Amino acid sequence: MEQDTGMFTVHQTIGTVLCCKCGILMQPNAANMCANCLRSEVDITEGLQKHVIIIHCPECDTYLQPPRTWIRAQLESKELLTFCVKRLKNLNKVRLVHAEFIWTEPHSKRIKVKLRVQKEVLNGAILEQAYTVEYVVQDQMCESCSRVQANPDQWVAAVQLRQHVSHRRTFFYLEQLILKHDAAKHAIRITQMEHGIDFFFNNRSHGVKFVEFVGKVAPINSRHDKQLVSHDSKSNNYNYKYTFSVEISPICREDLICLPPKVSNGLGNLGPLVICSKVSNSIALLDPLNLRQSYLDGDQYFRTSFKSLLTSRQLVEYIVLDIEPISEVVIGGSKYVSADAQVARVSDFGKNDTIFNIRTHLGHLLNPGDYALGYDLHGANANDIELDKYRGLIIPEVILVKKSYEEKRQKKRGKPRAWKLKSLNMEVDNNAVKGRDNEEKMNSEYEQFMRDLEENPDLRFNLSLYRNKEYQPSEMASVTDGEDVPNVPLDELLADLDLSDVEVEDGDGDDMRE
Repeated sequence: MEQDTGMFTVHQTIGTVLCCKCGILMQPNAANMCANCLRSEVDITEGLQKHVIIIHCPECDTYLQPPRTWIRAQLESKELLTFCVKRLKNLNKVRLVHAEFIWTEPHSKRIKVKLRVQKEVLNGAILEQAYTVEYVVQDQMCESCSRVQANPDQWVAAVQLRQHVSHRRTFFYLEQLILKHDAAKHAIRITQMEHGIDFFFNNRSHGVKFVEFVGKVAPINSRHDKQLVSHDSKSNNYNYKYTFSVEISPICREDLICLPPKVSNGLGNLGPLVICSKVSNSIALLDPLNLRQSYLDGDQYFRTSFKSLLTSRQLVEYIVLDIEPISEVVIGGSKYVSADAQVARVSDFGKNDTIFNIRTHLGHLLNPGDYALGYDLHGANANDIELDKYRGLIIPEVILVKKSYEEKRQKKRGKPRAWKLKSLNMEVDNNAVKGRDNEEKMNSEYEQFMRDLEENPDLRFNLSLYRNKEYQPSEMASVTDGEDVPNVPLDELLADLDLSDVEVEDGDGDDMRE
């Protein structure tokens, strides 16, 4: 050590003393002993646990944090290290400096942790020492897993989702939302029924939470009931089974609706003929003639509970002969252009020269020669009670709903997509899918749902789409497929990672992944 006094520099050195026990030179401390002699005299790890038994559930891969909490942790993770350190008793008598895992065979049922601790000994001297704690892992199923293994049908809460329509498009969309938000992670079983899906939980709170999630993404009407299973009169314990019946609004996107007079007046004389442009926790209604839009939430709808006049299954294909834009408006981030158009049914070609002069809200999408899907009110036999309540109502001959790409998709038929969707692990009820016709119908509806995702960016905004590893783009694809066919941009796709991908990437040094 040097000290500058201004005139000259004084050199200072730290003195050394002899250890009072072994006699070696050492820097002085409160005990006047070297570190080796201190360790031989004092063991600061005495009284600390060296062997601990921890309980592990092999079914759900969780560890028991006494008395009844089960936590999830991977091997050699920070969560598992924290769990192991907290299981040690009397660790508050020393100061923990460092903790790390010592590698053991994964199947050995042993976890070893090396700890480094400090403690003040012999007149204030600080001694640091390392020791190893061995944790013996004992397998024991948690209460929920034991209940499921004993009887898989032993559920506590059941949520029955139902929608009384002729297709399953709503459930395809709802399935993707459930997967993205992991809303069904506590479900012990999922069953596909004829008009919906059943979710079974081993806890009532999980069922309530799931119903709340569905209510945030779809207009629903729910009610619940409970049934007494058993009770103990001595301890006053009662066991119930809870059933939640959730009805989803039958109004779907692209449906044509005739609003009841009371609803139309409540929405500022909207319609009465409107199109359902979007369904979330509320129903978006668009008047295609004047581009007015309004919303109905689930409670408002189920107070009146009207039905669709025509559904997407009754759409007819038209060809646009001429179109002239009139005005433009942006509603909820979507642009609509009101236009006068001349259209003709594709099925009339070669049979008659019937042409319809109509007003449409698709002036921003359609050009002469394009195809569009719409509702044929000129030839439809609409027996709707609400429609009869409007006297002197002028019904348009055609209401267009969306642009059609069917002709251009013929060239791409049978070719794989560059993206894919995940699906829930569902059991199929014996009465839900019977026969080949029902299976083909469901496959056709799923294909239509995939096309809707390609055509509508707003529809896939809240979903997770993944890259298809089996997709191999060809050089002729861009030439033969056509440029006007909508598709999902690659930057919207997520990589579907698994452990095999990571191992191959680490081994080959190639960070490219499909």
